[in-house]
Amino acid sequence: MDEHRLGLQPILRTVWAPTGQPLICPVHPRYEWLYIYAFVNPQSGESRFWLVPVLNKIAYQAVMAAFAQSVGAGEDHHVLVVQDGGGFHVPAPQGHPPGIETITLPPYAPELQPAERLWDLTDDTVANRCFDTL
Repeated sequence: MDEHRLGLQPILRTVWAPTGQPLICPVHPRYEWLYIYAFVNPQSGESRFWLVPVLNKIAYQAVMAAFAQSVGAGEDHHVLVVQDGGGFHVPAPQGHPPGIETITLPPYAPELQPAERLWDLTDDTVANRCFDTL
């Protein structure tokens, strides 16, 4: 499980173009964000995504509960979630939903996070484009 910020700030990427042709990429940077929570099964590649307006412990708890329900986690079906050490990764007072176990990765180790590889895919779809709204 990992989270990623996506907003109206432009994501610029290099592109191929004919020699001598100017490259124009319209931008209109603004400060408006959405956050994407992603869960990926490293064996099958199956992914699940949630969009949330804020990144805090309440959103984290709601997404974990929705994920647990979507995969059928419970007393007889356990799911292991690998996550980074984000300060908002705080379970609800009663703990994580039944059937959800978490492992926290060491700091500054994105190469260990399976979901980290999804962000290039999400950024590629919006790179070098200008949007009016989220």
